[in-house]
Amino acid sequence: MPRLINRHPGRGPALMLGLVPFIVLIFAYLLGSHVRLAANPDDKLLPTPSTLMSTLHTYAAEEDVRSGQVLFWVDTMASLERILIALVLSASIGLAFGLAIGALPVVRAALAPFVAVVSMIPPLAILPILFIVLGLGEVAKIALMTLGIAPVIVRDLALRAAELPSEQLIKAQTLGASSWQLVTRVILPQMWPRLIDSLRLSMGCAWLFLIAAEAIASTEGLGYRIFLVRRYLAMDVILPYVAWITLLAFLMDWALKILRSRAFPWTDMSR
Repeated sequence: MPRLINRHPGRGPALMLGLVPFIVLIFAYLLGSHVRLAANPDDKLLPTPSTLMSTLHTYAAEEDVRSGQVLFWVDTMASLERILIALVLSASIGLAFGLAIGALPVVRAALAPFVAVVSMIPPLAILPILFIVLGLGEVAKIALMTLGIAPVIVRDLALRAAELPSEQLIKAQTLGASSWQLVTRVILPQMWPRLIDSLRLSMGCAWLFLIAAEAIASTEGLGYRIFLVRRYLAMDVILPYVAWITLLAFLMDWALKILRSRAFPWTDMSR
């Protein structure tokens, strides 16, 4: 009898299995909304799909009376700009320091303990400090996301560099490679796929820190809008915004996955 661990669903069945949790979630929401609205037509907790679509159309297709802007897209562009800048900064810092710590024993001895300690600091705990020191503008928000995910990326890449087989380094040195050549031609090419993986795993945390920063001090952004309307129990605004944030995060993760498979196809050979 074949063991369950050895049974792999085909492409079609795998797609259907992946859709099941979403179907169950949608069904549960529709059922809960029907039950609550039947008991209280003025209930705001679980609005009907028609109410959600109507509100989304208002925010995404109509100009705001006060500002003259389409709020949904203004919020989206503001949040995307912040998170993309933070991800680029975090990736750059993570690659530079992770490579140095993983490849150079002297740098590892000097910086590895410090990075380990910094990575343990809860980023949200230092958010007030960032606002006091850097002000309430964009710099503080981007700094929060960068401080939240860059140390983790540094440690991950440093561990990956340290895991490389010593035979590779010995052979390269036997062929006359200098330290710079070892780093750039042997170690660095194997760091790029891991960097993309680290960014994918950090995506959820990056969005969390962004929403927190926007909720406290901002005038536009997806997190700002959610916390602005919460006082009115406007679930017809909050739920579409949460779904949109989830979709954006998924698309960013999917784009990084495609980039990894296209740029480094040799990393998928063993999968």
